[in-house]
Amino acid sequence: MHSCLAEQFGRNLWRHRRRAALSQVELADLAELHRVDIGALERGERLPRIDTILKVSAGVEASPCLLLAGLHWQPGYYVEGDFYVEDGSKPSLEARKGEE
Repeated sequence: MHSCLAEQFGRNLWRHRRRAALSQVELADLAELHRVDIGALERGERLPRIDTILKVSAGVEASPCLLLAGLHWQPGYYVEGDFYVEDGSKPSLEARKGEE
């Protein structure tokens, strides 16, 4: 699920950066980030922090809502060391205890 969110955000960022006629370097300068960070975001390799979303949205002159468009989240459950979402159903507490 994590990669789907990152990939959708990256597509949105790429599209709005192109509409703003900015290179990755120009956006990085405006957002006070490194060009490598912009590239990683656009390729969906990273999920941005909230401050990064605000910085890049200001740089491309688009609402943060536009950069988050199409991102869908389903509640999941925590498994030691990671976070998983499976088929939308939550396992019972007993089932999770059985995994330990």
